[in-house]
Amino acid sequence: MVNRRDIGSWLSGPDKKHAASYPGKRLGLPEAGPGSVARPGRRVVALCIDWLLCYAIAGALFEGNQWAILGIFAVEQIVLVGTLGYSIGHRIVGIHVRRLDGRPAGPVAAVVRTLLLCLLIPAVVFDQDQRGLHDRAMNTVLTRM
Repeated sequence: MVNRRDIGSWLSGPDKKHAASYPGKRLGLPEAGPGSVARPGRRVVALCIDWLLCYAIAGALFEGNQWAILGIFAVEQIVLVGTLGYSIGHRIVGIHVRRLDGRPAGPVAAVVRTLLLCLLIPAVVFDQDQRGLHDRAMNTVLTRM
């Protein structure tokens, strides 16, 4: 027979003794400094920088067309993250995208991450290591430089 204690156990969330003490601990990343998981503040600032640059380009070339802004953003993310491991906004705030094994993200990961990022939902749903669904899908993580 199911009692109230059984239901309360799963409603209260994960067991505290198995939870990581900081984002990235389960991934073997340091708590702070270079190589640690990039915190949400840096991510939001980087995204705003990238978006504003794409908005300015689309405003100059495409009269501010909304689809042009999204397209320019996607191209920027695919090309720069795929080749350098970071976008312009990432570079300014000191973060970059890398695989969990430490290698650069690469072009395939950049394409998939960007397509999911453009859908928005995968970027705002994240785990305890602060990795969005777009990062989890490609085994990547945003870390501090």
